[in-house]
Amino acid sequence: MKKISSEYVVGVGDINYGGHMGNDKALTVFSDARINFLKHFGLSELNVGNGLGIVVAESNVKYKKEVFMHHVLKTEVWVSEVDGLKWTISYETKRVQDNAVVFTGTTLMLCFDYEKRKVSKIPEEFLNMVS
Repeated sequence: MKKISSEYVVGVGDINYGGHMGNDKALTVFSDARINFLKHFGLSELNVGNGLGIVVAESNVKYKKEVFMHHVLKTEVWVSEVDGLKWTISYETKRVQDNAVVFTGTTLMLCFDYEKRKVSKIPEEFLNMVS
């Protein structure tokens, strides 16, 4: 599968009471990287083909290192698995300053018809683009 990279600069709003990046902010980094991944293919979270958008059904984060304000993070994003109506996006986020992996994770995705409010089949042209 094709891997696309995206950068994120850690800001003051990402820092928690412990003085490092809050655990919930990894999902913000993943979301930002996912948007850039789709944009690379001319797509968006509201349009992955056939008038369908996407929704996150499940997310997973593994924390490896602390992250602090002003760190620059580079996240590689790729579709790692397709299984029927579900597909998985994988993420590996490194700190640019020392190339250390700071967190990894996945999001289980579904294609969603926002007009009909229901899950839909993954568009074949989308799969062809990201494979």
